Amino acid sequence: MKRTLLAGFALAATFAFAGSAQAQIKIGVAGPITGNNAAFGAQLKNGAEQAVADINKAGGINGQKIVLVIGDDASDPKQGVSVANKFAADGVKAVVGHFNSGVSIPASDVYAESGIVEITPASTNPKYTDRKLWNTFRTCGRDDQQGAVAGAWLAEKFKGKNIAFVHDKTPYGRGLADETLKALKAKGGKDVVFEGINPGEKDYSALVSKLKQAKADVVYYGGLHTEAGLIVRQMRDQGLNAPLMSGDGITDKEFAQIAGPGADGTLMTFSPDARKNPNAKDVVAAFKAKNIDPEAYTLYSYAAVQILKAAMEATKSTDGKKVAGYMLEGKPFKTVIGDISYDKKGDITRPDYVMYMWKKGADGRIDYTGNEQTQ
Repeated sequence: MKRTLLAGFALAATFAFAGSAQAQIKIGVAGPITGNNAAFGAQLKNGAEQAVADINKAGGINGQKIVLVIGDDASDPKQGVSVANKFAADGVKAVVGHFNSGVSIPASDVYAESGIVEITPASTNPKYTDRKLWNTFRTCGRDDQQGAVAGAWLAEKFKGKNIAFVHDKTPYGRGLADETLKALKAKGGKDVVFEGINPGEKDYSALVSKLKQAKADVVYYGGLHTEAGLIVRQMRDQGLNAPLMSGDGITDKEFAQIAGPGADGTLMTFSPDARKNPNAKDVVAAFKAKNIDPEAYTLYSYAAVQILKAAMEATKSTDGKKVAGYMLEGKPFKTVIGDISYDKKGDITRPDYVMYMWKKGADGRIDYTGNEQTQ
């Protein structure tokens, strides 16, 4: 009898150990894996994949390995909601994403109802966190913060000049243009053009004609890199040499490839280069060993996974509300992009934007990488 009981206990312990060894935490990463903005989807995916690989190699979270689940929203709000519903059905505990503000906002409602924490590395529209849902966080800043820097720059550097505004009518693009114009007007500046375009169009000749007629000295663009590149190329083709200025939506090397030589001199607001952060040294080296440049939002995505790990370990839980509650306490999280702490809405407490200029390097390529912020 005694021997049978001992054997039973041993068997139960074996099953318990096997169960814990096989336990997994599903984390989703969502963004435009396909479509015009796939370059940014790749950044989010690369960052999350590297973070998961590094964390799993070190033992996982609370002894459980992370399984990364990929969701392709193709920058489409409806598809983003479908991805969110699928994540919820698949038992995903937290999400890194989405990229577009116009996708993150509706998807976050699904996540809130499903008990899932969402950390976006890239969605900057204020509405995302201003609704004060319990589950919305960012590792990036907000359009009103970015617009304040851009508007003040325009007011100082282009005082008395003809400043044109173009946007892509999306929550991100229109929102960033609105905030930049608001900041410009607060400093006494004004716009000569405020025009919306449709994402996906290829021919912007009518827009360029309008900009030329307005004698634009600088063109501010709220939107993403594909359309920005086409607009710059067509401006140069039609003899308009005014510089383009934009925001974090053009932070991919594809912008210069699309724009061509005319990209030289383009101004851009973005956070200080995370690749230069001492905390990121080893991670950057790991990316470069894979021949991946961890540009733009790559490390912001990596940081989001780090934050989820820290919060899940502190709470010893994967319960969304417990994890979010801990994140909202304001404690700093150590990440590859520096220490991050959150306010009560889920916004980072140290937003910082600086101005960059895309320049031609010694190798002939046009890039903002390695250039110091403009003064």
